[in-house]
Amino acid sequence: MRTVVIGGVAGGMSAAARLRRLDHDAEIVVIERSGYVSYANCGLPYYVGGVIEEHESLLLQTPASLNERFRIDVRVSSEVTSIDRERRVVHVRDLATAQDYELTYDYVVLSPGATPVIPPIPGIERALALRTVEDVETMTEAVKALPDHAVVIGGGFIGVEIAENLVHRGVPTALIEATPQVLAPLDPEMAHLVADELRRHGVALHLNDAVARITASTVVLASGETLEADLVIVAIGVRPDTALARSAGLVIGALGGIEVDEYNRTSDPTIYAIGDAAEKTDALDGRASLVPLANIANRHGRVVADHIAGRHVRPVATIGTAIVKVFDLTIATTGWNEKRLVATGRPFLAVHTHPASHAGYYPGAQKIALKLLVDPETGDILGAQGVGTDGVDKRIDVIATAMRGGLTAPELADLELAYAPPFSSAKDPVNMLGYVAENLLTGLVDSVQWHEIVEHAGQGYLLVDVRTPREFARGSVPGAINVPVDELRGRLDELDQKDVVVICQVGQRGHVATRLLRDSGFNAKNLSGGYQTWHKSPAAHLVA
Repeated sequence: MRTVVIGGVAGGMSAAARLRRLDHDAEIVVIERSGYVSYANCGLPYYVGGVIEEHESLLLQTPASLNERFRIDVRVSSEVTSIDRERRVVHVRDLATAQDYELTYDYVVLSPGATPVIPPIPGIERALALRTVEDVETMTEAVKALPDHAVVIGGGFIGVEIAENLVHRGVPTALIEATPQVLAPLDPEMAHLVADELRRHGVALHLNDAVARITASTVVLASGETLEADLVIVAIGVRPDTALARSAGLVIGALGGIEVDEYNRTSDPTIYAIGDAAEKTDALDGRASLVPLANIANRHGRVVADHIAGRHVRPVATIGTAIVKVFDLTIATTGWNEKRLVATGRPFLAVHTHPASHAGYYPGAQKIALKLLVDPETGDILGAQGVGTDGVDKRIDVIATAMRGGLTAPELADLELAYAPPFSSAKDPVNMLGYVAENLLTGLVDSVQWHEIVEHAGQGYLLVDVRTPREFARGSVPGAINVPVDELRGRLDELDQKDVVVICQVGQRGHVATRLLRDSGFNAKNLSGGYQTWHKSPAAHLVA
């Protein structure tokens, strides 16, 4: 039996290595277009920045090492130009010699990855993209020359990583993003924290603006602003590489990726597709999605190998858990964001908290911004986002695991998580999200989101800030009055409205005040995440 794997790296090499471990007699041939078949593509931006110093550190396996250990026939600098499904033959071109040959197959595993999105901007041909080891070599040489000005086009994961690493190299950098925020998987109030971090480290952010044209030494924006640019890097995003699949007559899904079933079989049962080129099944609604992440590519590579070998297979849907470092911040997400929920008309509750990364009395505790999205009827966890300098990764990982295990949001409060003062609090931030969610779901309290403040004020709600006078003096929501929570019980007669929005720093004192007011006959709602969330949101930015 011969399996031809088209494309290496995460998905393709996972499938090939797993298949060999299952069948020591199978013939496995890997065809890779580039000169490298197994490398850490997620580490490429850090090689550009010099954080990863050795080129060899990026290379996980070579054709020689794969052949020695697994007897896998790896052919680099080779490209499959077409697939003859009727004859079960792939046509291969050796790019080094320009020789063409045929290779018969019993199964094909398509893992061609994705291609960078290169928009039709005048002058875009001088922009560099980052996808392969060859790309990173070209880009690194350009960066080592220390250009006076660099412009990064695109504020997604790769764009912000490249911007950080250019700054690390000492290159003055501007980042252009056509939408109003960086990092599209985040909701606006969380993305603002990232924008602040980029600016704090000297990145010139140009949001809600696009590139009109690129000249020999500048980038001209749609707004009319001209930026000096010795080096231009395009990181707008990627799209599935489906050219080979299309030419073979395989079905392409509505999102532009290769359509596959639960075992990653294409419309031809002898051809599988994995990685960035293939559509995935979203765990929340069962629909197709595109998730260009290494974890799911590796997992689906294993699924395909198991299915070819005749083993029992657990189909794998995706919740899209992802993480990125931006200077001193860690940003992580899982599941859906609020924007997507709103766009699909799915009801939800949003919970914002700002806990410490570990016990506040132990040195080094850092604030985290967490957001949890919950189904208001079932309590199911729909998504979560976290931004902070420490402890974000493990909180989002716990929530992602809870989602995979089918736990509801209130059940987060029941998790017995490792605690000692240097690592967490007796009530872990994940537990606290569960407590807050349970209070909302049971109707014990009601909340207002940062973007609903203006609407509530317009409806006659009284805004009551229950922080101390000193905190209030440092800034509050416009129009709010100050009645500290410790004085509230004795000053209820000063509130001339029964409809009240309660504001505190992070929502904790606000919860106490909201319960008191509700028990005293007021229609009180707590500002989710308090002033801390509102202050870092687009709403506060517009007021400022």
